[in-house]
Amino acid sequence: MVNDDIIFETELIRQVEINIDYILLLVKNYHDSNCKNKEILVNISKAVSASMQLRSKKELIEDFVASVNADTDVDEAWEAYVKQRKQDDLNEIIASEKLKADETVKFVENAFRDGAIRTTGTDIDKILPAMSRFGGGNRQEKKKTVIEKLKVFFEKYFGVI
Repeated sequence: MVNDDIIFETELIRQVEINIDYILLLVKNYHDSNCKNKEILVNISKAVSASMQLRSKKELIEDFVASVNADTDVDEAWEAYVKQRKQDDLNEIIASEKLKADETVKFVENAFRDGAIRTTGTDIDKILPAMSRFGGGNRQEKKKTVIEKLKVFFEKYFGVI
């Protein structure tokens, strides 16, 4: 039985490029079953877990699938869902790290345009809050924390819409 699952997943990976479009196709199939075919949910979970590209997006995908109902237009709902979650997550990072909002939004937009978070140069310094050079604020540690949070954010949302 376990061997059959491994063979199935291996064949699936070989036959189909598991990407967000494939997952949305499975979600549409689930939707078309009036959200009753639970086997499709298992296949979605297996496909996401089997894809290195999608693992960082697992929570995002699972939360979206849980929100789908018989009245959902999957493509429109996915786009709206991702845009809202992306904005909420970015606002949370800005607030928790006390980043400069406009500069951070511009920095993130450039990262999505360029396909990577730039950690060299002065761009990252422009988004950091003002810190006293004398008052014990550890700028390098703050920079490291911000870069890590932005990398996680970027991986979660890059290529999903």
